[in-house]
Amino acid sequence: MTRKERIEQMESLFDQSNEVLQRLREAVDDFFALQPTISKLENYYNTDWRTDFEADEKGKLPADLKRGVLSEDGLWDLLEEYQRLKESMEDDTV
Repeated sequence: MTRKERIEQMESLFDQSNEVLQRLREAVDDFFALQPTISKLENYYNTDWRTDFEADEKGKLPADLKRGVLSEDGLWDLLEEYQRLKESMEDDTV
Protein backbone atom coordinates (compact mmCIF):
# COMPACT_ATOMS: atom_id res chain seq x y z
CA MET A 1 0.00 0.00 0.00
CA THR A 2 1.37 3.36 -0.91
CA ARG A 3 1.45 6.32 1.46
CA LYS A 4 -1.29 8.00 -0.57
CA GLU A 5 -3.49 4.88 -0.39
CA ARG A 6 -2.88 4.57 3.36
CA ILE A 7 -3.81 8.20 3.95
CA GLU A 8 -6.93 7.84 1.78
CA GLN A 9 -7.93 4.72 3.70
CA MET A 10 -7.37 6.42 7.07
CA GLU A 11 -9.24 9.50 5.85
CA SER A 12 -12.20 7.28 4.98
CA LEU A 13 -12.10 5.64 8.42
CA PHE A 14 -11.81 9.07 10.02
CA ASP A 15 -14.88 10.32 8.13
CA GLN A 16 -16.88 7.18 8.99
CA SER A 17 -15.96 7.49 12.66
CA ASN A 18 -16.91 11.16 12.79
CA GLU A 19 -20.27 10.40 11.18
CA VAL A 20 -21.10 7.59 13.62
CA LEU A 21 -20.04 9.66 16.62
CA GLN A 22 -22.17 12.59 15.45
CA ARG A 23 -25.22 10.33 15.01
CA LEU A 24 -24.61 8.82 18.45
CA ARG A 25 -24.32 12.25 20.08
CA GLU A 26 -27.62 13.27 18.47
CA ALA A 27 -29.27 10.03 19.61
CA VAL A 28 -27.99 10.49 23.18
CA ASP A 29 -29.26 14.08 23.19
CA ASP A 30 -32.65 12.88 21.91
CA PHE A 31 -32.70 10.15 24.55
CA PHE A 32 -32.15 12.55 27.44
CA ALA A 33 -34.62 15.05 25.99
CA LEU A 34 -37.18 12.25 26.16
CA GLN A 35 -37.35 12.38 29.98
CA PRO A 36 -40.41 14.69 30.21
CA THR A 37 -42.28 12.46 27.76
CA ILE A 38 -41.35 9.32 29.70
CA SER A 39 -42.54 11.01 32.90
CA LYS A 40 -45.93 11.69 31.30
CA LEU A 41 -46.19 8.08 30.15
CA GLU A 42 -45.25 6.81 33.62
CA ASN A 43 -47.88 9.03 35.19
CA TYR A 44 -50.47 7.80 32.70
CA TYR A 45 -49.53 4.18 33.38
CA ASN A 46 -49.87 4.71 37.13
CA THR A 47 -53.18 6.60 36.97
CA ASP A 48 -55.50 6.30 33.96
CA TRP A 49 -54.06 3.42 31.97
CA ARG A 50 -56.03 0.63 33.67
CA THR A 51 -59.33 2.47 33.19
CA ASP A 52 -58.58 3.11 29.51
CA PHE A 53 -57.44 -0.49 29.04
CA GLU A 54 -60.66 -1.82 30.57
CA ALA A 55 -62.76 0.52 28.42
CA ASP A 56 -60.99 -0.86 25.36
CA GLU A 57 -61.57 -4.44 26.51
CA LYS A 58 -65.30 -3.65 26.82
CA GLY A 59 -65.41 -2.17 23.30
CA LYS A 60 -66.08 1.36 24.53
CA LEU A 61 -63.42 2.99 22.36
CA PRO A 62 -63.74 3.84 18.64
CA ALA A 63 -62.60 1.01 16.39
CA ASP A 64 -60.34 3.32 14.39
CA LEU A 65 -58.50 4.67 17.48
CA LYS A 66 -54.81 3.83 17.51
CA ARG A 67 -54.23 2.04 20.82
CA GLY A 68 -50.69 0.73 20.99
CA VAL A 69 -50.33 2.42 24.35
CA LEU A 70 -53.08 0.15 25.65
CA SER A 71 -51.40 -3.12 24.74
CA GLU A 72 -50.91 -5.17 27.89
CA ASP A 73 -47.12 -5.17 27.71
CA GLY A 74 -46.27 -2.38 25.26
CA LEU A 75 -46.16 0.60 27.60
CA TRP A 76 -44.63 -1.36 30.47
CA ASP A 77 -41.90 -2.72 28.18
CA LEU A 78 -41.17 0.77 26.82
CA LEU A 79 -40.82 2.23 30.32
CA GLU A 80 -38.63 -0.66 31.45
CA GLU A 81 -36.40 -0.38 28.37
CA TYR A 82 -35.98 3.36 28.92
CA GLN A 83 -34.99 2.76 32.54
CA ARG A 84 -32.60 -0.04 31.60
CA LEU A 85 -30.87 2.11 28.98
CA LYS A 86 -30.70 5.10 31.32
CA GLU A 87 -29.11 3.01 34.08
CA SER A 88 -26.72 1.44 31.61
CA MET A 89 -25.61 4.85 30.35
CA GLU A 90 -25.17 6.14 33.90
CA ASP A 91 -23.15 3.06 34.91
CA ASP A 92 -20.87 3.49 31.89
CA THR A 93 -20.06 7.11 32.73
CA VAL A 94 -18.70 6.33 36.20
